[in-house]
Amino acid sequence: MTNAIRIRRFEPADCDNILRLILPIQREEFGIEITAGEQPDLLGITSFYQSGRGGFWVAEHEGAIIGTIGLKDIGLDEVGKPQAALRKMFVAAPYRGRPHGVASRLLDHLLADARESGVEDIFLGTTAKFLAAHRFYEKNGFAEIARHDLPASFPLMAVDTKFYVRRLAG
Repeated sequence: MTNAIRIRRFEPADCDNILRLILPIQREEFGIEITAGEQPDLLGITSFYQSGRGGFWVAEHEGAIIGTIGLKDIGLDEVGKPQAALRKMFVAAPYRGRPHGVASRLLDHLLADARESGVEDIFLGTTAKFLAAHRFYEKNGFAEIARHDLPASFPLMAVDTKFYVRRLAG
């Protein structure tokens, strides 16, 4: 079945299906009372993510979007190293875990694209509730950092309480 799952770049026609995937995960699975309107990045994916070194990808199975991942270009650090933020990584419940590998494939795609475009550091924020996500990020080379260690340009969300960085260079 993993061969039938394809990772591809976001297209504007995907917007409604992305909202149908992400909002129920946030609200029903994790009890985070957030609307699409409170997430302007989801309403403007092209301008928010697909500029500079950023990008947004979807996992698709039989025409349905089953996963998402975004990379937001957040500029250069004080010594000129390109940095980015990983955002909106969501996978539909039936496709989570080892048999499908959707999360790993999305992350691998993002990391390859980030390396190719010269990104050196990827930061992310998540909520304390996403325990499986914490394990996933740690298993994939992300190290937990304190909030005060985030770059000033990091797009902080009110629900973010746990932060990570993955160094791609050196």
